[in-house]
Amino acid sequence: MGAGLARRPLVFLDVDGPLIPFAARPADPERPSSSRLPADERNPLLDRLRREDGRMLLALDCQLVWATAWMADANEIISPRLGLPQLPVVEWPDSDDEPPPGVHWKTRSLARWAAGSPFVWLDDEITDNDRAWIAAHYSERALLHRVDPYVGLTATDIAVVRRWLAR
Repeated sequence: MGAGLARRPLVFLDVDGPLIPFAARPADPERPSSSRLPADERNPLLDRLRREDGRMLLALDCQLVWATAWMADANEIISPRLGLPQLPVVEWPDSDDEPPPGVHWKTRSLARWAAGSPFVWLDDEITDNDRAWIAAHYSERALLHRVDPYVGLTATDIAVVRRWLAR
């Protein structure tokens, strides 16, 4: 990135929990049920995705990045159902390097991937231990926002992110 250019904040997105909540929610009227899809694309949990989530995320002034165990499959399977473009994907390292006790396995990798850019991390497994680790080891602004995995991403979650991005 050029020296004079402002860095665009990153928003790291998890899929299971935030975008595919654990509890069923009303079917998205804008998308056909997965039962009408070809057999190799059927997954009843995908019916929990909502295009409205994609619109809310796209309206944020940021760079969206997949930070999920779905990895590249998120672009193939999740992005089209949310109306999202192809997004960068965090590739998780193949290592036996254990995170510090109580710190999520994604935390250090996301800090490395962000490389000094401000970032938001939307995930259902974030704890105060992750926030403390980022505060102690990451020099740029970061918002680690836990999304309720039984409800999924909401307008309230997006409002928190929008306020943070505006600062």
